[in-house]
Amino acid sequence: MTEAETKIKLHPHDWLLKYTILLLIPYAIKPNHFTYLRLALTPLVLYLVTISNYYWALIAFVLVALTDAIDGSLARTRNQITELGKILDPVADKFLIASTVFVLMLKHINVFISLAIIAMEAAFLLGWYINKRKGREVRVNVWGKLKMDLQVIGVAILLLGLTINKPLMFRYSEGTLFFAIIFAGLSLFAAERTI
Repeated sequence: MTEAETKIKLHPHDWLLKYTILLLIPYAIKPNHFTYLRLALTPLVLYLVTISNYYWALIAFVLVALTDAIDGSLARTRNQITELGKILDPVADKFLIASTVFVLMLKHINVFISLAIIAMEAAFLLGWYINKRKGREVRVNVWGKLKMDLQVIGVAILLLGLTINKPLMFRYSEGTLFFAIIFAGLSLFAAERTI
């Protein structure tokens, strides 16, 4: 590979994290460690939601979701992108979002929005798997990042509404998750055009 091929494009949030949170992370800790942490802590989030401890579920969910931003920024800013990370990161994301939405769906979310999100996440994983098997490079696009951000925000708004007992926030959560579905569609369309 030439130097130009190995040049990694940083996202705007990478610069913010590079000069704040990432300064606190020793070089011995790799990006994949944060991905493993997200996979390991997602069941804790699910447990807290299941027992209706929404205050701690909100805190745990936000912290676990933050590991997604940290592992990506760490990989890009320290040039530590690995093939394993390219596989595990989207799986960990889908596991966190789809499972949390599924558990919340049972009590609080519009069933159709929830099923659409879960179906989209399954479609993303299937599409990613098929493209990997065919040897195609699969990259996250801006629409996919917006989708993930909106999903995290939508779930966090719902958990906050449950924490402070404000059912009106459920509608804001549903609206945010609806927009996440739209961006998921745009992400799939953009992926089709770039692959």
